[in-house]
Amino acid sequence: MPSASTLRDLQTRTILSALQPEQLERLLSHATEERIAAEGVIFLQDKEADAFYIVREGKVQIQVPAINGPGVEVQALGEWDVIGWSWLIPPYRWAFEAKALTPVTLLRFDGKAILQACESDPALGYALMKIFAGLMSERLRAARLRMMDSWAPPGWA
Repeated sequence: MPSASTLRDLQTRTILSALQPEQLERLLSHATEERIAAEGVIFLQDKEADAFYIVREGKVQIQVPAINGPGVEVQALGEWDVIGWSWLIPPYRWAFEAKALTPVTLLRFDGKAILQACESDPALGYALMKIFAGLMSERLRAARLRMMDSWAPPGWA
């Protein structure tokens, strides 16, 4: 289980700061640390989504895969950013892809266990839904803007 300093960092440096300390402790009981090498895949679009992540160290790229060629970068994320909301919404499939731009250390939160915790604690579920709804809105807005930029004809202003 992550340390007390990790709990403090989650309370002060992440979007999870809106949670009560006991709610954060409950989430941390379902967290493990993962390391991904530079250029490594964290998750792929349309694969099973069963977790969310917090970047502890390094840079991660969120992208939409293209039919041909490289994907469209949606956002580059760094320390203490949250990655992934698809674990919360059926059919539990990733909406985007995430790849490590540098070596990355992540906190991986078990989405299935957290969904069970939300069922037994509706206050936790509601708090997480509000937090992740904001994250979804941010990611979808970033994706829309990036795609508009990449698909705009040359000279479009």
